[in-house]
Amino acid sequence: MRWNLRLTAANKGIWKASELQLSLAEHGLVISAGKMSGLWSGQPVSLKLDDLDVICVVLGCEIGDLMIPEPDKVRRPGEETGQQDAVASGATPAVVPRRRDGRSLPPR
Repeated sequence: MRWNLRLTAANKGIWKASELQLSLAEHGLVISAGKMSGLWSGQPVSLKLDDLDVICVVLGCEIGDLMIPEPDKVRRPGEETGQQDAVASGATPAVVPRRRDGRSLPPR
């Protein structure tokens, strides 16, 4: 997920973290300057769902405006071995024979 607070706030005419901090305090969410700085300029490590509700009310936005999904960053099974790329390119992945009794094959 990508945190998109600054752009969402700018679209609502809020250009400074202190402006947002005051608006949040008016709605009952008191945030320290350090935490506000982290929310404004970085990606929060954790955030309460109730706090997200207040942020959405103050900015008049939806949760999808604040958090942008990035599915391309998710690892898929087989991706670390390159099998995913081979299948996507149309190449047939190499078949490795295995014995039914579980013993290894002789060396080549």
